[in-house]
Amino acid sequence: MSDSLPLRDRYLALIDEIVQLTLQGKVSSVEMVYQMLQKGITSGTGEIFELALSDRSTTIQYQVDSEQDELKKAKANRSLRAIKTIQNQWQRYAEQNKAIEAIATAVREITTASADERLTTLLRFTDPNQKQPLNSSQLQQLAKGLQQFAQLDPDIDQISQGITRGLVSWQRLQDHLISWMYEQNRDLGFGGVPGENGPWATWAKKVNSEFPQRFFRTLALEQSAIEFAEQQSHVTLSDWVELALILQYLQRGLVNWFDQQPYNVQAGSKLSISTYLTFAVIWSQLASGFGNTAARLGNAGSQMMLQILRNFAQRPYFPLYGGIFASFSGSYLRNALDYLDEPLRQVEGTQETARILTLLGYSQRALGQYQRSINFHLQALDIARNASDRPCEIANLNHLSRTYVQEKDYGEAINYSQRALILSRQAGDRNGEANALVNLGYSEVMQAQQLEQVEPETYEMPINYLEQGLKLLERLGDIQSKALCLSSLGIAYLVIDQAQTAIKYLEDGFKTAQTGGDLYLQGRNLAYLAEAYYQLQNAEKVIYTGSLGMYLLEQIASTEWKQPAGLLTILQGQIGKEAFQNLLQQHRPKIMAIIGVDGYDHIPALLTTYQQDM
Repeated sequence: MSDSLPLRDRYLALIDEIVQLTLQGKVSSVEMVYQMLQKGITSGTGEIFELALSDRSTTIQYQVDSEQDELKKAKANRSLRAIKTIQNQWQRYAEQNKAIEAIATAVREITTASADERLTTLLRFTDPNQKQPLNSSQLQQLAKGLQQFAQLDPDIDQISQGITRGLVSWQRLQDHLISWMYEQNRDLGFGGVPGENGPWATWAKKVNSEFPQRFFRTLALEQSAIEFAEQQSHVTLSDWVELALILQYLQRGLVNWFDQQPYNVQAGSKLSISTYLTFAVIWSQLASGFGNTAARLGNAGSQMMLQILRNFAQRPYFPLYGGIFASFSGSYLRNALDYLDEPLRQVEGTQETARILTLLGYSQRALGQYQRSINFHLQALDIARNASDRPCEIANLNHLSRTYVQEKDYGEAINYSQRALILSRQAGDRNGEANALVNLGYSEVMQAQQLEQVEPETYEMPINYLEQGLKLLERLGDIQSKALCLSSLGIAYLVIDQAQTAIKYLEDGFKTAQTGGDLYLQGRNLAYLAEAYYQLQNAEKVIYTGSLGMYLLEQIASTEWKQPAGLLTILQGQIGKEAFQNLLQQHRPKIMAIIGVDGYDHIPALLTTYQQDM
């Protein structure tokens, strides 16, 4: 079989040779066929062989079906049996050589890609959304394969080195993946005392390579990932690839660990969600920073972010009704979801995209970006409908209702909640139905207040909707939606001047939001608790709840922090600065238990900022 023949012809000749040897009785076993395939097929060209085998099989099958001569028909049948033996051994060969094929394909595609596309080509082969992304041992083989081309192009040498360094660094970090969780007085999550503890500080101490070490220190000190990337004027491809692999393995390792803790509220799906969001935002910020100095690094960063979000969107715990989570904190992540906006505009309309847009929509609502929230939810609604993702479609109708309440457009809020209620009942989506009942009740309460309707019976039906929703959510065990429902009930009773009942629901709402890890709903419940205590003229509790609510909302960059800030300013004017400060000081231990000493010290500064902006 001549090597000078085109590859397809060579493979046809190989197949014919095996068939002829079989007909001549010279093939003693299937193992001999396997060895001939192993020797004759060039790595990375399996598709060409498979097409040649399919063509030859079709030709011989036609001969069997159409041949009239008995001898010739018998020979064709024997040839067909030989072809079936080749097909079986080819399947065995293909299965055992998948990894080799994948590595060969990766080497070929990376080395033939343009300089601008090499990184994004590499990342396709490590994408967790692929059926079989390259594992660490296959990546080692890939690095060796790329080394053969290192002299042809320095970029390929850099990528090869980066893979090797990334795998070595990951080996050093692997044993410390979760060690930071066991530090004294550590809360689970990505916050922590800046520079001292938490995952980034731990990993910075353990990694032995300068570039990722500097990056982890940046995050440990709650400094901007964007500024870090912008300052890396001499970053090499090797540095970037090393960091990419480390972050990828850290994120996947944490999610795997958290996913295996189903009976631990603190270390279950809540922290898996937080991990996905945190790493997606980090990549988005790196994409933004690197994009200002090196377009290909920026594009590759966006690709990493989208891979994470797409993988997240396929998880059963993807939060269609969730919020901003407690461990998704730290000042370096403030306004974080803004950075996910631009890259997502380049994504095609898929079911995963609809779910990601849902997440962005409700997060933008928490930040006070109501028009952007509406735009995200409308896009998600359209994509979810086309993708027949009914739970996502219903979720976006519910979120649109909530966002229109924030816009004080209660007619539209009622409209969307009614549509969500009808659709959820048709689809048997109990979670969607519970949320729709809550939204309908809350929207009607707020509309009645806007119209200055004071008759108690006006509020009976809306509050009944809220209570129906609460009962359903308690049965379903949906903590995030239950926290919102309790908050809505509390606000509804506050609107009709039943402050004592409102406090009961708002306190339950705050505790539930703490369990679910939703910072926005924690802050929102505290802000309205301050309003309720103000109605009861309990200045001490107004200061405690209002200060905490103001701080938590401001920490996630929600514009709603100004609501409790305004109330606290009024109270301070009524009782005097000294009395106000004394009451705040009395609650210092309780406040520090929730937001730490830095949080407590930040409260007066926030009030000053609010008063200066008035």
